[in-house]
Amino acid sequence: MLENEISSQIIGAAIEVHKHLGPGLLESSYEACLMYELNQRGLQLKSQIPVLVNYKGIKLEAGYRLDILVENLVIIEIKSVEKLEGIHTAQLLTYLRLTNLKLGLLINFNSVKLIDGVKRIANNL
Repeated sequence: MLENEISSQIIGAAIEVHKHLGPGLLESSYEACLMYELNQRGLQLKSQIPVLVNYKGIKLEAGYRLDILVENLVIIEIKSVEKLEGIHTAQLLTYLRLTNLKLGLLINFNSVKLIDGVKRIANNL
């Protein structure tokens, strides 16, 4: 599966989670439910993966973690905030650059309509 196909599966799963839970919960609740939903769709998942920072040629674990990595290709960064800000986009773009991955989805579950809270971020895709 390519990144675009995976992202379609992720967005569908996120909409399903949002339909059942609605806005207003903690990010960890949405993460657990989204992991369940994606697993039901047969996708390979990893969660809370450390992101190493390359500093002067040395790789350091600096406390950054990917929320969910799908099929080793697409990063999902989950938020439950009033509105997405530029810093959220910058965070995901930095994760994409540090991991050398091409596509990430920023999903804000604290939206009335989930699709309004989904932002697709590409890194040389």
